[in-house]
Amino acid sequence: MYRFARVFFLVLAVAVLAFGPEASFATSLGATEAQAAAGSRPDILFLFADDMCYETIASLKMTDIDTPNLDRLMKQGTHFSHAYNMGSWSGAVCVASRTMLITGRSVWDANRIYQTTDNERKDEVLWPQLMKQAGYQTYMTGKWHIRTDAGKVFDVAKDVRGGMPRDTPQGYSRPIDGKPDPWSPSDPAFGGFWEGGKHWSEVVADNANEFLDQAVKSENPFFMYIAFNAPHDPRQSPQEFVDRYPVSRIQLPVNFLKEYPHKDQIGCSASLRDEKLGPFPRTEHAVKVHRGEYYALITHLDIQIGRILDKLEASGRAENTWIFFTADHGLAVGHHGLFGKQNLYDHSVRVPFIINGPGVPNDHHIDAPIYLQDVMATSLDLAGASKPDHVFFKSLLPFLRGEQLESNYPEVYGAYLELQRSITADGFKLIAYPKAGVLRLYDMKNDPAEMKDLATQPAQQERIEQMFHRLQDLQKSLGDHLSLAGLLGSSLKGNKPD
Repeated sequence: MYRFARVFFLVLAVAVLAFGPEASFATSLGATEAQAAAGSRPDILFLFADDMCYETIASLKMTDIDTPNLDRLMKQGTHFSHAYNMGSWSGAVCVASRTMLITGRSVWDANRIYQTTDNERKDEVLWPQLMKQAGYQTYMTGKWHIRTDAGKVFDVAKDVRGGMPRDTPQGYSRPIDGKPDPWSPSDPAFGGFWEGGKHWSEVVADNANEFLDQAVKSENPFFMYIAFNAPHDPRQSPQEFVDRYPVSRIQLPVNFLKEYPHKDQIGCSASLRDEKLGPFPRTEHAVKVHRGEYYALITHLDIQIGRILDKLEASGRAENTWIFFTADHGLAVGHHGLFGKQNLYDHSVRVPFIINGPGVPNDHHIDAPIYLQDVMATSLDLAGASKPDHVFFKSLLPFLRGEQLESNYPEVYGAYLELQRSITADGFKLIAYPKAGVLRLYDMKNDPAEMKDLATQPAQQERIEQMFHRLQDLQKSLGDHLSLAGLLGSSLKGNKPD
């Protein structure tokens, strides 16, 4: 083993001298395999947000928001700019996203597992169990929201939370223009993130740092699954963070609508909990207030992430730690007249995705589409663990080594209940609303805010037909049994402009 290590580092040194820093990047990533073989696998820190839209990192310059620690991760790592969630079989989109993440299965395959009994699932080996088999000490804290008991699949699970903090009636259908707002995001009297006496994001960071203090004393590598409930509603944070985002600072989304056409036929009516957080019809003031509270909660989350990063730096283990940051899905908060994530627009299916680790390029962006659940396969790759045959998602290490440029997914699939389907390919997105009898087509390169529906344009009909058939093929390959028959011919009559 000692001889192997000497040979490896000699080769690495020769590569750097002979070929310069360009070669050292790929070679240092290749060292991961050597480390695994030598028993020195890297530590893995997975930071997971809830309901965080891809646009809400300051350094991306899409939103006026303060995220100094996520900016720090961006500068020191690689950002995948088009990371997606495949969708959901239930109104609680996070259940599907997290089940896919933990099982490695695609959406309808994951649904099949989710719907089975505990006894039927007993042979299902989940992500943390695979990491444990590879020699990792495993830890989680925060949001779980999966049927399996977290305490049974992690070595340690602390302060495991449910789907969302309990809210109060005052948090809905507000604010109403011209009337006092019955809600305060910083008042502990409203419960939610304040239940227990300390903000949940702070509790998660406390727990993560407590584990780090213990983990660094062990010779075994660690796998940390740190799952914040933020910035899920109720959007609560200390007043100092709320004060950073007065209405005067908040810009309205460019695709703001007072009401989304077809909302009742696609499962986004006023009866949906996420949607009734704001008043109908949407007002500019209400959207700005909600977005300000959303940004405040994200900034507060960012500070907690900074605390964890600082602790990791102080531990002496940072140089051999891979850090992943992403979210389970995005959130509309006023885009397209929607407030929730139960839709297939990018603001709701696309998330930030950052990788920071030994040899990972600094301040680098990769545009190739991925799924956020690719983090599971990537971590298994880093651990030197075999990927089970049922795992649908792919390792991202070939991208980071410079060995791969094209996406593993020629088409990005999207689904919500039996009410919405989408396919994104070749720079265009086709959305299908079977109950409404509507297709929508967007040019994602020239219209990233998805404001101009091209589905009624005669020049696009051939593209629509091709994408529609590709969507049907994708459905079949993923075990999606929803029939879209007849939608192609009837959609032109039902389309309405945004």
